[in-house]
Order: sequence, then structure tokens, then C-alpha cells
Amino acid sequence: MSNTELIIEERAADIGNFMVGRLLPFRQKRAVGPFTFIDHMGPAKMSKEESLDVAPHPHIGLSTLTYLFQGSIQHKDSLGSDIEIKPGAVNWMTAGKGVVHSERTPDYLRDSEKTLHGLQIWVALPKHLEQMEPSFAHIEENEIPQWSEQGAQFKLIAGTAFGKSSPVPVHSEMFFIEIKSTYKQQITIGEDLYGESALYILNGSINSEGHNYGPKQILVAKDSTLCSFEMEPETTIYIFGGIPFEEERYIHWNFVNSDKEVIEKAKKDWEEQNLEAFPKVVGDENEYVPLPKPRRI
Repeated sequence: MSNTELIIEERAADIGNFMVGRLLPFRQKRAVGPFTFIDHMGPAKMSKEESLDVAPHPHIGLSTLTYLFQGSIQHKDSLGSDIEIKPGAVNWMTAGKGVVHSERTPDYLRDSEKTLHGLQIWVALPKHLEQMEPSFAHIEENEIPQWSEQGAQFKLIAGTAFGKSSPVPVHSEMFFIEIKSTYKQQITIGEDLYGESALYILNGSINSEGHNYGPKQILVAKDSTLCSFEMEPETTIYIFGGIPFEEERYIHWNFVNSDKEVIEKAKKDWEEQNLEAFPKVVGDENEYVPLPKPRRI
């Protein structure tokens, strides 16, 4: 019997002046463990006249994880954080009761040709932490656990697995793992996983139960403990998941919460620009993304 419960194809989505590939949420699978949202950015080549400019926008009830393969993003937020995200580093911002941030091309790259490629991920917070104070952490690539096993290169980008823990300050039982192969090999890691899990193919392909799967696909497992597959040469995959929450998580725009009333209040606070709920982004105070209008059917 197949261990693949669901195959999710990447779908195009517009986030303003930039197109991305949306992976989660999906109508048949709203979350995998605490992971509620995944966008694949790029690879996008931008001319001297083009830059990433995601103006200040709010979040509640989640942590954001930004992980780049190529390019650079300048992160600024209402906590005063101002840092350049480079490939291999982990940008981890916990919104809690409310935070605002912007994501832009750094000034020194704006007049040059550039490429941007990476993943943007939302991880929901446990119910008792949804109203926690916001926080920010930036973990450099050399701080991430990395090792070779079964002829492949592993990184534990966030969470706990394989008896190791990433220094990224997560708030629930979860894992986000990178595996790279240089030649064809069998990977069997089910005994090191827990809860729900899914596998995203960035490049290359894998073979599982007589089927070949390629890039821009997520394979959701029926049973994480049976996770076993064959990687083709020069393949990069990401395995993510963890213990799911008992309560349903609602999503409206950039807001995630187990209580719809909390989301409604966040919508009102942002629309009215309530600075007690959502302070200005330090160093990027002149713009903001308006609350989207309801879609007409």
C-alpha cells in the first residue's frame, strides 16, 4: 500500500510585485504539523530597474521562517530588527500578538541585476502562545546542524530530529530538514520523524513505490515513520512537519489564529492603523500594505 496520502503541485500566486509558487495551504490539506503556509520564491531574475519591495505588513499567531537559496532580502520590523538575509541563514520572526515587517532588496543591490530564490514559511503557534510578545532571531548558516549520512548531506534547519536540535527558537515539536544527494541513493529516515510529515522536491527527482516525482511537488505521507525513498543524483529536497495542533487554525490574509474573533480584531486594528496593536516598522515608516478588500463573487 502506498505511503503517499496526497500530492500537492505548486500553484502561481501574486504577492504584490512578485510572483511565487504557493504550496500550502491547499484545499485538501490546510497544514502539515504546525506548518500552515509555504511559498516558493523564484528563481526570479531582476533587472537593474526591478527590486523586491514588500511594504510593511502585519502578522499575528505565527512564526515566519525565511530561507534563501540565492539572492538577498533586507528584513526590517517593528521590533527594530534590520538585517540582511543571505542564502543558508534562517530568519525567524515570531509575531505572537502582533508584529509588522517589510522585505526589500538591499540598497546596495537595487541598481544591479540580481536573482532571488528561496522559501517563505509560516509556522502556527500553540494556542497558549498565540498572544505572546513578538520576537526575532537570525541564525547564520554555520550555526545550523549539518552532517553526512547514507551518502547524503543533511541540514536540520529548524526543530528537532535525528537526536539533534537546531538553534532556531521554535515553539512546538517540529522539524524542517534539507537533504542533498550527489548520486543515486536510498534514504530511510522514518524512525527519526514524528507527527505529520511532507516532502518537497526543490530540484532533481525521487523514486518512491514505483513512481518518479520531480520539482515543485509536495508529497504528504500517510505515516511519517515509513518515510523511505530513492534520491536521484543532484537532487535537493526538504522534509517538514511535526506534531499537529488539536485546534483548527484559521487564516485570513497574514493573520493565523485559533480564534476567529482575534483575527477580526487584527483586521480592524490594521485597517485603522492602530499603532498600539501594530507599531510602525523602524526605518520603513512611510508605507504599508492595506488590508485587502473582500472579493466580490
